[in-house]
Amino acid sequence: MKTLKLILLLVLVSGWALEPGAQTRGAATPVHGYEVVKSYPHDANSFTQGLIFLDGTLYESTGRQGSSTLRRVQLDTGKVLQEYLVPREYFAEGMTNWGPDLIQLTWTSKIGFVYDRATFRIKNTFNYNGEGWGLTQDGARLIMSDGTPFLRFLDPNTFKETGRIAVRDRGQPVMQLNELEVVRGEVYANIWHTERIARINPATGAVTGWIDLKGLRNLGEGYNDEAVLNGIAYDSTRNRLFVTGKLWSKVFEIRVK
Repeated sequence: MKTLKLILLLVLVSGWALEPGAQTRGAATPVHGYEVVKSYPHDANSFTQGLIFLDGTLYESTGRQGSSTLRRVQLDTGKVLQEYLVPREYFAEGMTNWGPDLIQLTWTSKIGFVYDRATFRIKNTFNYNGEGWGLTQDGARLIMSDGTPFLRFLDPNTFKETGRIAVRDRGQPVMQLNELEVVRGEVYANIWHTERIARINPATGAVTGWIDLKGLRNLGEGYNDEAVLNGIAYDSTRNRLFVTGKLWSKVFEIRVK
């Protein structure tokens, strides 16, 4: 019995024992292709960190120290309709909406901003531990990434962490989870410096599939080394999925095959 308990303990510590519903190492994770439905202009100087589609327009958080912004962007033309310049000491990261507000993370400053969505006026700030990368919400909670294999769940009113879950693909931790979007109950996550989006079950952390966007970077004319895929927005009303990247000249509406 002690031997059996020791074996079980080693299995748990090594990460082989997964949560209910998670994948086993032997199960192949589906890989999906894509087709471009339509492309739209995008500011090629925009270092995209967060992207959402709301009320017929795109809202975008852009990064880089000294030039970070919060923007409202016309989809069809790429025109910036409204912009707030984030204080120069902050490197802006992921962003999402909650009620009448927009919520934006910063990279290493451990501070988040709450904006009035109509005016872009800062209403509040909050703090968190570690780095801020991606941010989304599922209607009940905020979901945050920090570059590790973990997704954190935050109370949208107090911004206190209420839980976290490890993201795994066939038992292996998935590192560098970046920009996030909830799409039909799944969490879609850009993986930094890759051309893939992970589809994650938020209840178990299991990667249920991959979207391989190989070749899209060239279509987006992202030639800088840091011009990586980063930006997912979902139009739930018309079931449209938009993706872009840092310093890309286009936003793409895609259909997952």
